[in-house]
Amino acid sequence: MLKSPRPPHPIHPLRAVTAAALTSALLLFGLGATAPGAAGAAENDTATASALVKSAQNVTHPGAAAADHGDTVNWTVRYDNAATAAASAATITDPIAGAGTAQTYVPGSLHAPPGWTPSWSTDGNGFTTTDPGTATTAVRAENGTVRGTGTSLAAPLLAPVRPTPQSTGGDGFTPILHRTAAGEVRSWNIYHHAARTAPQAVCSSLSTGQPCTGGPWPRPLNTTAGPLGSGATGDIGSPLTPQYVLDPQHPGQVLYPAVTATAVGVGCLDLDAQANCGFVALESTGGTPSRANSLAGLVRAGDSVYGVSTTGEVLCLSLADRTPCAGQPYAPVVAANHDLPSTPGALYLGALTVVGDKVFASSSPQGSGSTVSGPPALGCFDTATRTVCAGWESPHPAGPDSGYYTYDAYTSYDTAGHPDGVCTSTVGGAHVLTTCYGLDGSAHSAPATLSTLAGNVLTFNPETVTTDTGTRSYFPVWGGTVAGATVCHDWTTAAPCAGFPLPASHPGVNGGATRDYGYAYDATTRCLIGLGDAGVLFSLDPASGATPCVHSGAAVTLRPADFYCDGATGHVQGYTRARLTDIDLSHVDPAASRALVTDPDGTPVAAPALAPDGTVDLSGISATAHPAITVTAQLVLTSTADFTTDNHPALVVEYRGDAPQICFRTTVTPDCATTSVTNTATGTDATGALTSNTVTTAVAPGAGCRPRVSVEKEICGSGNPHDCEPGGPGPWAKTSPVGLLRLLGHAHWRITVTNDGPVDAASVTVNDAVTPGCRQAAGTFALAAGTSRAVYCDSLLLALPLKNTASASFVPANSPPGTAPATTAPSSAVACSLLCILGAPGSD
Repeated sequence: MLKSPRPPHPIHPLRAVTAAALTSALLLFGLGATAPGAAGAAENDTATASALVKSAQNVTHPGAAAADHGDTVNWTVRYDNAATAAASAATITDPIAGAGTAQTYVPGSLHAPPGWTPSWSTDGNGFTTTDPGTATTAVRAENGTVRGTGTSLAAPLLAPVRPTPQSTGGDGFTPILHRTAAGEVRSWNIYHHAARTAPQAVCSSLSTGQPCTGGPWPRPLNTTAGPLGSGATGDIGSPLTPQYVLDPQHPGQVLYPAVTATAVGVGCLDLDAQANCGFVALESTGGTPSRANSLAGLVRAGDSVYGVSTTGEVLCLSLADRTPCAGQPYAPVVAANHDLPSTPGALYLGALTVVGDKVFASSSPQGSGSTVSGPPALGCFDTATRTVCAGWESPHPAGPDSGYYTYDAYTSYDTAGHPDGVCTSTVGGAHVLTTCYGLDGSAHSAPATLSTLAGNVLTFNPETVTTDTGTRSYFPVWGGTVAGATVCHDWTTAAPCAGFPLPASHPGVNGGATRDYGYAYDATTRCLIGLGDAGVLFSLDPASGATPCVHSGAAVTLRPADFYCDGATGHVQGYTRARLTDIDLSHVDPAASRALVTDPDGTPVAAPALAPDGTVDLSGISATAHPAITVTAQLVLTSTADFTTDNHPALVVEYRGDAPQICFRTTVTPDCATTSVTNTATGTDATGALTSNTVTTAVAPGAGCRPRVSVEKEICGSGNPHDCEPGGPGPWAKTSPVGLLRLLGHAHWRITVTNDGPVDAASVTVNDAVTPGCRQAAGTFALAAGTSRAVYCDSLLLALPLKNTASASFVPANSPPGTAPATTAPSSAVACSLLCILGAPGSD
């Protein structure tokens, strides 16, 4: 079996055993010696029971034999899985012995390996997924699908997405795709042109085909951060053609264009927490003669997000600190539209697109709702100079007159896939009219693909996808006789997409009435997820336009170091393989499917072959050069039969290394009465109930829990021997009276040892090199806190004067064996002779 490396600073159990017995105990408990680690597959098959192996590390004083009061201890339990099932459940529970008295849980310190769910308890019975802090009395980690040695991570393969009606059939717009830490794929959407109080945020699980947990959906949006509310309690409305930005600095948070009673700006939705995460006002909704009634956007350029208000002014938010950019709102780059002060809440008619550091906006300044009237127009804002772009000093027309209007603005590309212009497609003529300009504002030819549509068909911002076959834009369209369809333009061929109907309707989705608004491309499955006015989610094959998209896929980011928490090195030996589980491989088209390996930031690492047995060899990838990798499986299916309520295909990525660990930390109480702390873990898995070894560590007195021992050495100044006996009145002094002892004499000494500290002293001895009888008279004794002991001893003086010095050595009570004694400051007394008439030697 593989051996786990010794933790760098183990705290050894407190045991009174022989050396041989201690060695056996350490081997059994995995402390101070190597212990069984992750077994190979063959060894695991012969195992009969899993094991929990407990150890501890002193974080405050690494390497110390015992903890001090106030030290932080890291408790580690290693889970050696012996279950032979392909995937089985395991639960590990770790009660904190003496929680709140002997030791206190350190908030935020529970570490569970990837794939395990942590939870906390304040009474040892009920557990919650929210850390209650220092009130914690027990911690737990659970994994429903432990595989093999536990050195793997899995993500469920997404089943082909079938039409999913929402609970309200609401006016959904563009899907926002999000994968949770557990691998669930979710689609969020925010209803467009929604009233401020109206419920409008909807979450759908593409993994289950059902609404997400946390409903009922939809839910309202609010400016105040916190959990989503319910009912008509919102204070944020939405624009006509919303666009969204996933904040790269805050994964899982989406920024959306928002309208409140007093301002237009940026709202924040936390997809993981299902919560509002704030609102930043960018422009007041007041103003005359042109008023900011609503906005278009948002898009990201550099480290800021941009929108355009109904006044035509450019809005800007800094991502770094979520504050308005300096000097914004900036001067208008397009004509105002629907900006009349008499129509608060009127909707911006147009959209945005971004190329590099330039933001392009379309606008439809119709006279019926705008302070100006004219044809649709395109404008450009330079985010580097924060002014209108060169060549775009005035907006460029995108239609013949004010009878035309647009819902979109999108980027055009050359045949090599490089952005080379900006376009908008308008409604109002006999056919859809597309107008394009070069990035510098010059004339630019327009693609003819959309011109086949009738003039009353609405077109919206496309989802543009670049793959190894080229660059394509997928346009949502509906209106007139088109109940909902997709138009695909291939920029690489400058023509409609080959093999893709023009347009591609969706007869299998809601009877074809989808009224498409937007798509989101899922790079993992290589499917488009669509949504529209009908409120129905559906998938679309980007190659053929077919619905549903019969693809599947999953992505797993594996960081082997995340499986360990004891501070040791050498746990990870290397990557091994990825594999598909619980899927009939005859249902996978191998020629059209593939696997990709990248660094977590997307940098390509390898493109290994998907073997006929559904495995991918990862052994050639260095775990040192790539401490984390993302493995993506992109599958094209020939059947969906494997995706049932009882069968859940998955992608599993594995590495070779020691068994995974679960850790938490505690702080040892400052109470001097605590002399040890202990911990034992329990658990259950497919092999039965589990109990770890018990680790007990002694607690040596800390700085505030040490005896304060002092010594006072004195000599008896009386000529009557009875006055110098134990308990005698003396007098006791630092120097004997002159002439008392004559030339030679018999001196009587008293040594008083005092403990002024908060704890007892043990193994107290007296040190007196001149008078060894004093050490013998004292012997070895304990000295309780706040007490003193006097030691009496005599010596025959052969030469005077004589200075006699004593000290005491001791250890704090309950110190571990082998603790080095401390020694007090010395104290002296002088036996004087006739020579002292001339001046006795000093004493202390």
